[in-house]
Amino acid sequence: MSPLLDTIASPDDLKGLSLAELTALASELRERIIATCARNGGHLAPSLGVVELTLALHRVFSSPDDKIVWDVGHQAYAHKLLTGRRDQFHTLRTLNGISGFPKRAESPHDAFDVGHSSTSVSAALGFAVARDLDHRTNKVIAVIGDGSMTGGIAYEGLNHAGHLNKDLVVVLNDNEMSIAENVGALSNFLSRTITSEFVHKMKKDVETFLSGLDRVGNRVLKVAKRAEESLKGLFTPGMLFEAFGFEYIGPIDGHDIAMLTETFEKVKRFDDAVLIHVLTKKGKGYRPAEENPSLFHGVGPFEVDSGKVLKGKGGAASYTGVFGEALKKVAADDERVVAITAAMPDGTGLAGFAAAFPKRFFDVGIAEQHGVTFAAGLAAEGYRPVFAVYSSFLQRAFDQVFHDVCLQNLPVTFAIDRAGVVGSDGPTHHGVFDLSYLRSLPNLVLMAPKDENELQHMLKTALMYDGPCALRYPRGNGIGVSLDQVFSPLAIGRGEVLRRGGDGTILAVGSRVQPSLAAAELLENEGISLAVVNARFVKPLDRTLIVELARESGILVTVEENAVQGGFGSAVLELLEEEGIAGKRVLRLGYPDRFVEQGEQAELHAAYGLDTAGIVSRIKAFATV
Repeated sequence: MSPLLDTIASPDDLKGLSLAELTALASELRERIIATCARNGGHLAPSLGVVELTLALHRVFSSPDDKIVWDVGHQAYAHKLLTGRRDQFHTLRTLNGISGFPKRAESPHDAFDVGHSSTSVSAALGFAVARDLDHRTNKVIAVIGDGSMTGGIAYEGLNHAGHLNKDLVVVLNDNEMSIAENVGALSNFLSRTITSEFVHKMKKDVETFLSGLDRVGNRVLKVAKRAEESLKGLFTPGMLFEAFGFEYIGPIDGHDIAMLTETFEKVKRFDDAVLIHVLTKKGKGYRPAEENPSLFHGVGPFEVDSGKVLKGKGGAASYTGVFGEALKKVAADDERVVAITAAMPDGTGLAGFAAAFPKRFFDVGIAEQHGVTFAAGLAAEGYRPVFAVYSSFLQRAFDQVFHDVCLQNLPVTFAIDRAGVVGSDGPTHHGVFDLSYLRSLPNLVLMAPKDENELQHMLKTALMYDGPCALRYPRGNGIGVSLDQVFSPLAIGRGEVLRRGGDGTILAVGSRVQPSLAAAELLENEGISLAVVNARFVKPLDRTLIVELARESGILVTVEENAVQGGFGSAVLELLEEEGIAGKRVLRLGYPDRFVEQGEQAELHAAYGLDTAGIVSRIKAFATV
């Protein structure tokens, strides 16, 4: 039972609660978040860390009129519970349930869709400018974490916002800086002083007065500013943000509801750009998450009492793990190999590489654009950089892939993890567009392995190729094949015939090869005999093999875990047109022209006809027309 939470239908219901009631409500929110994440998985530690902050924001400001823009959205679970989704919260991250991220279509309180980091300041500034153009007076608040501050777009937003000096509040949620222990009490005192409305107004009035005087006034103003900056610079990191044109407040305790409320109430009356620096503890209120915030940042189902994470499907090693081990082996024999990650050493399988080769491992932070160009610089000097990155995050650096790598034909390897649907994180994280957005780039070799063993050989292929290569592989475990200990490069642009058939051919790529092979075997029992080809390469295609099969066989079916628009199937159609093969019946299987919803991988494969049963059904319907 949650006696207080069950009475909260909207943020307005927080306005009349006492401090004691808000504190009790914080405990109830944590209990609900922990229980739900234990069942469904989710971003537990970030959301637990901002419960008091969320309560204070919604108590002081008036959402949805006031716009609260969350960065990434990992920390938005308490926000969802307080904004009318309490009764649906048990469906978090499930098929047809509520999203794990803010989503405009889900609630008017979700001002902006997010899922990738560092966007909140830019989006919030857009809201603030639109408000002023419309002559409205609502407040706009961006909530950004210290991790997101490693992304360049965050500083671009701060730079523009400080220049415009709009009525904008940026809340920096900091859960890592040691300044909390060193100067917590003093900084709290400074914050309370600085946020005084009287002091704020007096400071602006004095600056205006002195600026209007002759040279003496300007000299006095400069001396006063230097004195203020020297004092604050001793105790706070405010100099950086004031250099961007923001009024800096903090740091303050992000778990002190009374202080947060007081600060927000005073800042609400300001009319210029202000940054509030709050210190929080990731995983606050749940000991396992406090002790291991990295594990519980994004976690699968777990036991509440012990914090023990429940095992996923066992058996085969994960593609990510196989990649990481293979890269270590290759790097042991080639000192030119370096590894790069954008704040995801564990998620991309590079933690072992970092331990084995610390001088050749680089974590660039949440800065994919920089990571790609950094890799290009290394490659230009003769190194073989491998940038391991999630498919949906590489989208952020498309121009750098084009301009800084492919245009110069530099030997950078992109190890694209989480290709295809990834599960409950949903459309912001599905990697179903990389074949489409990469295959148009000249000089790039693009490949996808049919299993975890072939992944090893493709990595070797990429690192021996004197140009840019991308290999994409799915989230989760492989199929359980044995792993070769010696890696051999593949012939660029050559496919692999897995079985022959007289009625047509299935051309499959990557994770859909095994389901396609299984589908062909089932169809054989129903009188439809199909060859199956492991395409391996999306660019360059195996022109000779595909043309030969197209000329001598019946139907042609392409199967990919990518959007059909511009993907592997489109490449095959283009090849047939170039070769003058007219009238060929081609069925393309992939994801349609829509954003794929959240759900378990197997659920989504079945829903879109990309599992074995779905492939069989769609081919039967096509073959009999």
